[in-house]
Amino acid sequence: MAKNRFSEGSGPSQRQLRVGELIRRTLSDVLNRAEIHDPELNRLSITVAEVRTSPDLKIATAYVMPLGGEKREEAIAALARNKSELRRALAKETTLKFTPDLRFLIDETFDRMDATRRLLAQDDVRRDLDRDD
Repeated sequence: MAKNRFSEGSGPSQRQLRVGELIRRTLSDVLNRAEIHDPELNRLSITVAEVRTSPDLKIATAYVMPLGGEKREEAIAALARNKSELRRALAKETTLKFTPDLRFLIDETFDRMDATRRLLAQDDVRRDLDRDD
């Protein structure tokens, strides 16, 4: 079985990181300017936290979070419904040779950070951490 560099634990390439950041900024701008012709999507304030691209740059997964963390399913549904219009806006505003297919997922970074803080605040965990000092 052939191994690619991702199966060996290495991270994304510099090119993937650059393209992902370009897409993130562009999507954020488009959503902020409410350029999409969907009033439901334009009513939502959505943060694009990160965009990860596939190694061939044909798929871009945007990790998003609606303001306050509420209406997550509604935000994902609205973004998915307007995926082709968002992709067209992306093609118009970037100099990418090919515009990747867009996927949208909820950014769970803050949820994981909150869970970690709760875990570290538990008495038995704090006691164990204090003992290591």
